[in-house]
Amino acid sequence: MKKNLTYCSLLLALLTPSAHSEEIGCITTTWKLIGSNHKVCVQAFDDPKVQGVACHISQAKTGGIAGTFGVAEDPSQFSIACRQVGPIIISGKLPQEETAFTEDTSLFFKETKVTRLFDAKRNTLVYVAISRKLIEGAPANSISTVPIMPWNGK
Repeated sequence: MKKNLTYCSLLLALLTPSAHSEEIGCITTTWKLIGSNHKVCVQAFDDPKVQGVACHISQAKTGGIAGTFGVAEDPSQFSIACRQVGPIIISGKLPQEETAFTEDTSLFFKETKVTRLFDAKRNTLVYVAISRKLIEGAPANSISTVPIMPWNGK
């Protein structure tokens, strides 16, 4: 029993996203007679390890009957933009590469993952969004950079 609880806790920790997102809004791209419309939705998340950086991701969402019931596979079409929104405060040392955000985009093992890279030479944070599936191939991706700069003289 205790072993199962430990495994469940570990699984929950692995499945929990690195950052929480807020839905900003959705724009209908194709009206559907039956079921929800196809749309592009925008979400925002704050980098959990770098105070002062926020990212916005737009993603295509499949509508229709399958989309209404949450079983449609969303297409790998998205964009990311990250910006400095306040003084950048980094507590501790950032690793060269770290997951900043993940979100499941399909019932069948597809996810959007945002990885933060640190370009020390240019003092810049690089955010790369990648759509991942369990199959090999060229995943869709998008990139945004945030130079670490003083904020209002700080």
